[in-house]
Amino acid sequence: MDGGSAATPKLADRHNHRDLDPADWEQMRALGHRMMDDMIDHLRDLRQIPAWQKMPQPVRDALSAPLPLDPTSPEEIYADIEQLVTPYVTGNTHPGFMGWVHGGGNVMGMLADMIAAGLNPNVGGRDHSAVAIERQVVAWSAEMVGFPKEASGVLVTGSSMANFVALTVARTAYLGQEVRQTGVGEHKLTAYTSEAAHSCLPRAMDQAGLGSDALRLIATDGLYRIRLDALRDAVAADRAAGFEPFMVTGTAGTVSTGAVDDLAALASFCREEGLWFHVDAAYGAFGMLSPVLRPLVAGIEHADSVAFDFHKWGQVPYDAGIALVRDPARHLAAFDHAADYLRREKRGLATGELWPCDLGPDLSRGFRALKVWTTLRAYGTEALGRVAEQTCRIAQSLAAAIVADPRLELLAPVGLNIVCFRVRADDAVVDALNADILADIQEAGIAVPSSTLIDGKFAIRAAIVNHRTRLEDALAMLDAVLAAAARRQ
Repeated sequence: MDGGSAATPKLADRHNHRDLDPADWEQMRALGHRMMDDMIDHLRDLRQIPAWQKMPQPVRDALSAPLPLDPTSPEEIYADIEQLVTPYVTGNTHPGFMGWVHGGGNVMGMLADMIAAGLNPNVGGRDHSAVAIERQVVAWSAEMVGFPKEASGVLVTGSSMANFVALTVARTAYLGQEVRQTGVGEHKLTAYTSEAAHSCLPRAMDQAGLGSDALRLIATDGLYRIRLDALRDAVAADRAAGFEPFMVTGTAGTVSTGAVDDLAALASFCREEGLWFHVDAAYGAFGMLSPVLRPLVAGIEHADSVAFDFHKWGQVPYDAGIALVRDPARHLAAFDHAADYLRREKRGLATGELWPCDLGPDLSRGFRALKVWTTLRAYGTEALGRVAEQTCRIAQSLAAAIVADPRLELLAPVGLNIVCFRVRADDAVVDALNADILADIQEAGIAVPSSTLIDGKFAIRAAIVNHRTRLEDALAMLDAVLAAAARRQ
């Protein structure tokens, strides 16, 4: 047999070698400066544009073009970005955006993201500055939540993935590292969280192969916090029935109302029962930076693991979340993986015993740590804590205005920065009316609250997260709600 038959086929040399760098660097430099100037102007002038606007059909059609075979000039591409993309994004940089829990980003983080993209390192591992930056961000994060200096962590897309990482660590800590090869087998693991917790938690149970039904959703009290008595009863009942409780997740800032579970009490309960204590602090973790808010999230420092996002109260551009684990050995045991192409060498680039890919599911990882590192340094944690306080003050003032107006109804206590309310109307039409009002003000570009259900009632939900949002923006949203109601009633 011809020894060359298995070789790579010889490709016809149709063209001379070309890389993808610009033929005219100065022309590209000018376009790059224009892009940066335009984006800084965009952020500066946000109040002059709608909070959100719907894409018209011609834009949707243009964004359904077939795969491009031939090159398009950078100038034409940027013109399309200006016309097709910039006007129609989510709008969470805008001060009138109060939907969901989306931070507003910041200029320094934006510029850091540009640098990160230009440097383009893979932060899966090896010995280079991007890995060192991530390790510093992890150390700062551990200090922020009161974890020990040796705590472990890894940056991920957001709290959904961070909660999955924590669940995986907790599962491995309970069953031993062999579970990674043999699976959970006959073990009937159960985990516990509040019925007000984020939907990513049952999804994590599903994705981990434990099944979403194995996550027990525990009743809440009048402040939408997990009931300790109900949790205790559920754990006892499961053990009596032959199940194996292994994990409890407390929430620091529930997604619908901003409620904070009694984390200190949960920590004590988990120690007594030998359960892994995890905290989903997607945005509430940043309360630790405020002397005013810190008592509300007290107990987070006693967790075995914590998940939170920098792109919420931390105001870092999307996306950037983190999973922190108190015990670094347990974190490593859940994810480390040997492969010939990931050998650790004694010299050169491939040195270092511990790489970020040893601590999470991703091997290819972008340099998201740079925008976090830059944001924390540019503004300082005291300023970020004050931003969190500011959003809570605005939410309390908004709630007071709602309570004072007989046309409106406050539907839940304001735990942190989320206000749930509705316009009063007859029971037969109240939900549909408020849904229409919400869509009216979104489509008008005035403001963007979102919706949720509070005890089965449709609620307009204003989440004050953006550092740019002022009290007058929240009150303008309220005026727009009342005006829309008047037009419809």
